[in-house]
Amino acid sequence: MRNSSTTLPRVSILILTYNQRELTAECLASLAASDYPNAEMVVLDNASSDGTEELVRREYPRVRYIQNGKNLGYAEGNNVGLRYAMQSHADYALALNNDTVVAPDMVSQLVRAAEANPNAAFVGPLVYHFDEPDVIQSAGGLRTTDWRFYHRGQNATDCGQFKQIERVVWVSGCAIMARCAALEKIGLIDPAFFAYNEEVDWCVRAGELGYEILFVPAAHVWHKGVQRRYNPSPRVTYFSARNELLLLKKHHAGWRAMTSTWLRHVRTLISWSVRPRWREKRAHRDALARGLRDFVRGNFGAPTW
Repeated sequence: MRNSSTTLPRVSILILTYNQRELTAECLASLAASDYPNAEMVVLDNASSDGTEELVRREYPRVRYIQNGKNLGYAEGNNVGLRYAMQSHADYALALNNDTVVAPDMVSQLVRAAEANPNAAFVGPLVYHFDEPDVIQSAGGLRTTDWRFYHRGQNATDCGQFKQIERVVWVSGCAIMARCAALEKIGLIDPAFFAYNEEVDWCVRAGELGYEILFVPAAHVWHKGVQRRYNPSPRVTYFSARNELLLLKKHHAGWRAMTSTWLRHVRTLISWSVRPRWREKRAHRDALARGLRDFVRGNFGAPTW
């Protein structure tokens, strides 16, 4: 921990990667311009085979490199880094997608907000679409009464409508900073999710324990992985369905929320199966069916296909 009150909090910045050498290098380049002096960059490699390790060790020799040995997914892959951060006595751990580019003061803004709000377990930045730098991807997340989780401001042009630090239900997993001391009570990311919805679960767990989750609009990140005209893969369809139901079950959302979610997925499955206009959705139909089946069977973690 900090040796004196005048020492800046220590931040471990965790960059998970899997066969995305160039994206990882671009993320590290943006972090190299950070104005925050007490941060360590940690690359967590889910067994890349594209030369990522060689590039990072050559171009960024001061970056700590942790080879996970296999594809652990977003959840457990980041847990490796979170354990490292806690064992090395970091004050904060920033889980940052490797397909992001950050503003030079992003880390400073997040730390400043967290230090001013000691009950905050998680803080997150204003996330923009990388290909449309002034279009918002996420201004923090909220939840509807029927347990639908959504990004505030999604696909809206930034006109200064988000100006204040605010409490939200969750923040985007592409850039989420955790207070390490709070993780002793909250726990790490649930590996049952593997990928998608895991940050929502993490934040909801924190909220259930009385912690705050804060959106910090002065901290800026540009995310490449999702665009306004996003066309997700069948793999995303699988995880989205399976993990949404897992999230509702885990947090006892109630039979109404569970029933409406099931009906929505079943209607989509039928539509993709019988309507000619959705013939190109056959791969998504199969992925959705697998996701629902695996939820019923209790098959979580890494996908079964």
